[in-house]
Amino acid sequence: MADICSHLETIKFIEGREGVPGCPECIAIGSTWVHLRRCTECGHVGCCDDSPNRHATAHFNETEHPVIRSLEPGEEWLWCYVDEVAFALAE
Repeated sequence: MADICSHLETIKFIEGREGVPGCPECIAIGSTWVHLRRCTECGHVGCCDDSPNRHATAHFNETEHPVIRSLEPGEEWLWCYVDEVAFALAE
């Protein structure tokens, strides 16, 4: 496991949850989710690994986009799947 994320250059989308009603893939199949994550490379919104369908991780497995951001209110952390490290961006 790395101490730092080596994929910062891929981060393009860092906006919050505004306008995101839920996990679009879960909504489409009539399923539920626990927490939401946004891909910081393309903006895809998916559900977390505690959710039944794990759409955020599925998106990483399909695209290899390495970094996600929590869309939960009050949470400012990001996660790099490749380096297996959580971090926050300095403001």
